[in-house]
Amino acid sequence: MTAWRRMARGCLAAAFVFGFASRAAGAPEVPFLAGQVAAGRLPAVSERLPAEPRVIDLEALGRTPGRYGGRLRMLMGKQKDIRMMTVFGYARLVGFTPDLRLAPDILKSFEVTEGRIFTLRLRKGHKWSDGRPFTAEDFRYFWEDIANNKFLSRAGPPPAMLVNGKPPVFEVIDETTVRYTWDRPNPDFLTALAGARPLYIYAPAHYLKKFHASYQKPARLAALVKAAKVRDWVSLHVRKARQYRPENPDLPTLQPWLNTTRPPSQQFIFTRNPYFHRTDKSGRQLPYIDEVVFNLGSTKIIPAKVGAGESDLQARYLRFNHFTFLKESEKRQNFTVRLWRIARGAQIALFPNLNARDPVWRKLMGNRKFRRALSLGINRREINMVIYFGLTRESANSVLPQSPLFRESYQKAWAEYDEEGANALLDEIGLDKRNDDGIRLMPDGRPLVIIVDTAGESTEQTDMLELVRDSWKRIGVKLVARSSQRDVFRSRVFSGHTIMSVWTGLENGVPTSSMSPWELAPTRQSQLQWPMWGQYFATEGRAGEKPDDPGAGRLAELMMAWKRSTSKQERTEIWHRMLALYTDQVYSIGVINGALQPVVVSNTLKNVPEKGFYNWNPGAYFGIYMPDSFWFDTRKTR
Repeated sequence: MTAWRRMARGCLAAAFVFGFASRAAGAPEVPFLAGQVAAGRLPAVSERLPAEPRVIDLEALGRTPGRYGGRLRMLMGKQKDIRMMTVFGYARLVGFTPDLRLAPDILKSFEVTEGRIFTLRLRKGHKWSDGRPFTAEDFRYFWEDIANNKFLSRAGPPPAMLVNGKPPVFEVIDETTVRYTWDRPNPDFLTALAGARPLYIYAPAHYLKKFHASYQKPARLAALVKAAKVRDWVSLHVRKARQYRPENPDLPTLQPWLNTTRPPSQQFIFTRNPYFHRTDKSGRQLPYIDEVVFNLGSTKIIPAKVGAGESDLQARYLRFNHFTFLKESEKRQNFTVRLWRIARGAQIALFPNLNARDPVWRKLMGNRKFRRALSLGINRREINMVIYFGLTRESANSVLPQSPLFRESYQKAWAEYDEEGANALLDEIGLDKRNDDGIRLMPDGRPLVIIVDTAGESTEQTDMLELVRDSWKRIGVKLVARSSQRDVFRSRVFSGHTIMSVWTGLENGVPTSSMSPWELAPTRQSQLQWPMWGQYFATEGRAGEKPDDPGAGRLAELMMAWKRSTSKQERTEIWHRMLALYTDQVYSIGVINGALQPVVVSNTLKNVPEKGFYNWNPGAYFGIYMPDSFWFDTRKTR
């Protein structure tokens, strides 16, 4: 049996916790919707659910069945933050479970053959939030009328749907089955569907056709364009079709809550989706909570507002340095502050720019012994104790213990403070001369002054840099921090004018072998340690520079091998080879990881895990823990 077939069978095994069940005629009605049902504006819940809804066994997850009702308040800083509702809702064709397995969600099941043929089966009777059927037509419409429409998608289908530049063959098998077939394996496909910002391969055809030139009468379409005050039908369709940022309240959705507020507004109200496809074991349709409210305000005062009790569930815009204040507020407000682990490979990392324009700096940054010396010269224990009260993990920029790919050797690679060893390496590569201030001299006679560029957005970073400056001074290296706006910061890095920068480490610190190791290889221009090399591979050699570093070139080769892989064993071996090479070569200098994220939870809000990991992808922040299963117990306040 192939690994991909085992994965397909694994999706059936997930029924133990996320089971399948036939639609129950006697399913209890949602009180919030009972009036609409009685008035005939909505069918009964038994008719709103799919024939086989996704059944969540809450007890198996260590949670309790809930009660209906309530309004969940959250605070957001910008209008575009309404996209967080799509992130938190985390209804996906295929999604990650809390233990990082892939399981069907919106889909009833999926089957993968040879790593390149993906058969997706929908739930019979599944409906959009407006009650219209969700079928294979919605996939066909996206593929033929959006992704392959020369006006709506000028660059063609999404990159995640291309393998070696070639799209799949798309087939509608029947009303509830579609198939995508590539010539070669596409190991990124399922994880892209499960992303915090997912790959959308479907769209509500019945709604969007009225804005499409292939389906709408020209006169009517022209009237719609004029009424919307947009340039043409393409602009109109794009505006109406945004699923990730739900600005259009009329757009049908499959998420647990749907937006009811048209922008601009300082408050957005999301109400329950009457046709949501999940239930608990008792057959009660989720979500338990009727409404979610986003109240907008300045990001600078969100922590104070949270401390004043204005949010029922909050982590966004909170940092660890707010923890003491929030704990004090517990005494006056009806909430508890929990601490979840941030799942990045490094909370803070330094990125030597191997593509620096200055030839002397480029040669130094390209010398692995120089990078190793800088890493050995950081007193991570001091940083951990002074900034994080000893609660984080001193580590290279690598995967966390929660990942099945974790090895202690990756965590400790050139990451243990060794002043003597750092000095020896610097002497060995010819940096053995110093000026009167004790700063080493570069080969061209300049003092070894490393200017570290920052985006100026985090006092945490500047505090860390001050401590690194102190420890580097002891090995004859001077650090100077330079702050600029984010756009300027990135522009300087990409153009090679930055020799070192500071940012967060690996976005995904809890990978499994089924997740792409793209962060470990030159793949994108946005990678701060090798932007020109990343651009070279992202553009297939049309721009950027081919790596002149053997290790980076080898990582790129291993990345391509992972893309061609078809078995779990093969992908696991590639991941370990890449992690070993990446951490040994110190292509980025991690400082600490496993930092703590304050999560403020109302004492009446139930089923929010006491401990969890907080991460964009995988995880979707709260999404992986299914907020549709959260509920309010108003019978007690503490």
